[in-house]
Amino acid sequence: MSRLVVVSNRVPLPSERGPRAGGLAVALADALHSGSLWFGWSGRRSAGPAAEAHLQQAEGISYATIDLTEHEYRAFYLNFANGALWPLLHFRLGLLTFHREDYDGYVAVNRRFAEALKPLLRPDDLIWVHDYHLFPLGDALRALGVGNRIGFFLHTPFVPPALLHALPRADELLRAMCAYDVVGFHTRTYRQAFLDCVGEILDVRSDNDGRFVYRGRPVHAVVDPIGIDAEGFANGAARAALSIEARQLRESLADGRALAIGADRLDYSKGLPNRFEAVARLLTRYPEHRRQVCLLQVAARSREDVGDYQRLRRDLDRIVGDINGRFSEFDWVPLRYMTRAVKRSSLAGFFRIARLGMVTPLRDGMNLVAKEYVAAQDPDDPGVLILSRFAGAVDELGDALVVNPFDPDEIAEAMHAGLVMPLGERQERWRHLSERVWHNTAARFCTVFLAYLAQPEAWPEPRRLRAAS
Repeated sequence: MSRLVVVSNRVPLPSERGPRAGGLAVALADALHSGSLWFGWSGRRSAGPAAEAHLQQAEGISYATIDLTEHEYRAFYLNFANGALWPLLHFRLGLLTFHREDYDGYVAVNRRFAEALKPLLRPDDLIWVHDYHLFPLGDALRALGVGNRIGFFLHTPFVPPALLHALPRADELLRAMCAYDVVGFHTRTYRQAFLDCVGEILDVRSDNDGRFVYRGRPVHAVVDPIGIDAEGFANGAARAALSIEARQLRESLADGRALAIGADRLDYSKGLPNRFEAVARLLTRYPEHRRQVCLLQVAARSREDVGDYQRLRRDLDRIVGDINGRFSEFDWVPLRYMTRAVKRSSLAGFFRIARLGMVTPLRDGMNLVAKEYVAAQDPDDPGVLILSRFAGAVDELGDALVVNPFDPDEIAEAMHAGLVMPLGERQERWRHLSERVWHNTAARFCTVFLAYLAQPEAWPEPRRLRAAS
């Protein structure tokens, strides 16, 4: 049986697990068996690059990490991955900054990842690379002679050609992505954007299944929506709803007031200013909800070295203060705002209590909070999910109240609709949502992608496909 090698920008070491545990570590739990290897950046910065990876083991899984120098960290992570790629992939060209030396640093770190990973590989390993930090890694491994099956999964949106053209050297990154055997996306829209870029920029056409040939190498672009352990999360939420923290939260609401909840990284892609403004619009347009509802927003700080994130935090502090100043009573505030992480188990209990789940990003690859909120609900008395039409999760969760996150009034209207929605309608919507959440689980996500990766397609270049020279 082939060994699975996972590669990501950051490796979630067992010794560092805490309130932020979730995301990729949770999604891959079913795929990582004893003997698997997880490789990536340690999160540490060193005076100089180490020649070899640091190794440790836990529960039969090997974790291999390398440190980055301060210069590498800034060029690769801060300036290019998060200063250029992140805003581009979230359709925010006004926030994109490009410097050629940062791009060169990004490519160089990917090359160093490849050089450190190659000695750890076995001939039959399946290599699964994750996310935009590592677009060129497959190409760097091929340049070192690695012939293994290599898959790549993008956890953000992908952009159409008109936007990708805005990034200098985008054609080089697109060519590098074609070094992978399988390239995965959460939705058909993202995959089609990638295939459109391959067609327009590289002049290579794909078939109806997302297959094409580039420089003699077959590439398969696939759709595979990520999910959660729905049953496990639901059981955990039911237990957590009885915890001391959940009891304290209920008591703080007083007199049966309704709770709306949002849980996001503090990021400009999450639409938090518009979400907060929607609360103000709700209380202005529907005054019957004054003193009857509050929004608890958990927004864990992230990327605090990036200027755009520092400005966002200042703006949110001001907006929250303004709204609470306008609408608060001596025994009630409309907005409760936290910028520290909350344990995933505690959040599960809070989700179960909440009448409204607020998931309104301006653009998001998937957004697992939407699925966690659905899984956490009491089937007999479920809450209502309010979901952005620009989150990848909307393809599966169309029975939520779907909103345009750029319109605070539309969000406010959905909040009102959710707060007054009859029990029967809430139950019916939840039944449809839960069917999808329980079907597209984290385990299924891993199984589907690895099935594509493990079975090389012995197909000749179809005559309707045109390969690049």
